[in-house]
Amino acid sequence: MSSAEKNAKMQATTTKRTTYHHGDLRAQLTEATRQLVEERGPDHFSVSEACRAAGVSTAAPYKHFKDKTEMLRAVARGGMQRQYEQMVAELAPHPPGTLDRIVALGRVYIRFALAEPGVFRLMFGLSKDHDDDEAMVNMGSNTFGLVQHEVALCRGSDTIEPVDEGRAFLLWSFVHGLSFLQIDGKLSKIETPIDIEHVLRDVAHRTMHDHMA
Repeated sequence: MSSAEKNAKMQATTTKRTTYHHGDLRAQLTEATRQLVEERGPDHFSVSEACRAAGVSTAAPYKHFKDKTEMLRAVARGGMQRQYEQMVAELAPHPPGTLDRIVALGRVYIRFALAEPGVFRLMFGLSKDHDDDEAMVNMGSNTFGLVQHEVALCRGSDTIEPVDEGRAFLLWSFVHGLSFLQIDGKLSKIETPIDIEHVLRDVAHRTMHDHMA
């Protein structure tokens, strides 16, 4: 190999490492943290374990995160973003202003909790610190705003009114509680079988019926 070829190879290797450390490393550490949160919960997560899972030194996270809490917040923000994107995608097949879209939002909310219970708990377990994280505040507002907007559309309006805010809160409170009942295994203790889809539609109808045709 010529001297020029060796220099080119060294430069390519250096570039690859630089890209890894300053781009992919944050994402890899966040994913390692997410997996540990799912396996053990946020209370049993440690930075050193995340480093081992990501295959990096214990000093590596501090190039991207101030501390353990920031790593957990990154996971919570990622969960909030995924949940929002899944909710938007679930709306697409249904005509605007229909009850099907309200049911779809509840379906995704519960499905996300079941798919990522550790992250779901983390998203709300960090709630006392949300006000310190502008991104989390905005994400939470966007998600609840989406629900409010869909409720308003069911009423036949593009403008969110106080009545829509109240109904959106009722819907969110219900699916939030139902999500925790499911991931805590409480529904398995009920003798009567629960059809979640039927329950979601019934609650949506009862909440919205006086404004639906």
